[in-house]
Amino acid sequence: MARDTTPGGGRGRARQDGPATLAVVAQRAGVSPQTVSNALNSPELLAPRTLERVRRAIEELDYRPHQAARSLRSRSSRLIGYGVQPTPDGVSGPVMEHFLHAFSDSAHRAGYRILLFAAPGDADDETDTYAELLRERSVDAFVLSNTHRGDRRPDWLRKRGIPFVAFGRPWSNREAGDWVDVDGAHGTAAAVGHLVALGHRKIAFLGWPRGSGVGDDRGRGWREAMRRHGLSARGLRASSRDDVEAAREAVGPLLTAGVTAVVAASDTLALGCYRALRDTGRAPGRDLSVVGFDDSSAAALLTPSLTSLRQPLTEVGQVCTRLLLARIKDPQGTPEHVLLTPELIVRESTDSTAAPS
Repeated sequence: MARDTTPGGGRGRARQDGPATLAVVAQRAGVSPQTVSNALNSPELLAPRTLERVRRAIEELDYRPHQAARSLRSRSSRLIGYGVQPTPDGVSGPVMEHFLHAFSDSAHRAGYRILLFAAPGDADDETDTYAELLRERSVDAFVLSNTHRGDRRPDWLRKRGIPFVAFGRPWSNREAGDWVDVDGAHGTAAAVGHLVALGHRKIAFLGWPRGSGVGDDRGRGWREAMRRHGLSARGLRASSRDDVEAAREAVGPLLTAGVTAVVAASDTLALGCYRALRDTGRAPGRDLSVVGFDDSSAAALLTPSLTSLRQPLTEVGQVCTRLLLARIKDPQGTPEHVLLTPELIVRESTDSTAAPS
């Protein structure tokens, strides 16, 4: 029986003697070759039903446009640069990996790929690599992470008209380009509210040394929430680098000061608190409530499981893609800033049995 070759005919993927061409896709979808080209390069020009029909034909025929030809026509590589920075040891390290996966998936759906490159430990030194990649026309845009006060990268890119989006506020210049971030202050305030509802009144904060934009933001949320609830925060803050053993040492004075709960700036710091409690024969959850931040994969596996704040990383990746595509399309548009809310995941470390007697 002859194979159905009418547009849209047959089921599944059509048999080809070689790779499918744009003309074959157009025939299959019942549209012109220009319409197929628009579906690939300017999908906003097509009616939704037409776009869906073309995309279905592309999928059925396993059509792969020649990237080099597309780049020559559009002077676009369809690549987004992302510098992978060294991360310290700790259970919260995978957070950036989860973000990168979410962003890569979202960008892929929009027809872009992520070009990873090794970034130096100092984020500001990334600009040398940016310049090299731009000279080679290897990328169309960049996505930044690990933003900090005094970060030079946003201004460097903005002054050169290079599209970019940042996961994280620039802190020292909030007008410097498009960014999406997670509201850490809202998260730690929610943690304080949860602990107050359980009966806690002496709630400590275990954070990073002052000067970190992210860490200071999370500390601010704790401090302001304590004030709103009529509680004193005096003498209830300790600082540590994001390291389990360092946190174990740093939290000691808080545990001897009679606190009944600790809000930590990361799950790594929370784990240090777990170890310090066990050093004194006490148990997290039973004797003192602990809240972490980031809801790392370790949080649910700890004994007892750790209450933690979960960042909406899938949504972060999707918003980053949306902002970046808008910037590529309209380089002179008004920068957009999006602040997302983390979710408090309540587990055994702040169970009602851990409330003060």
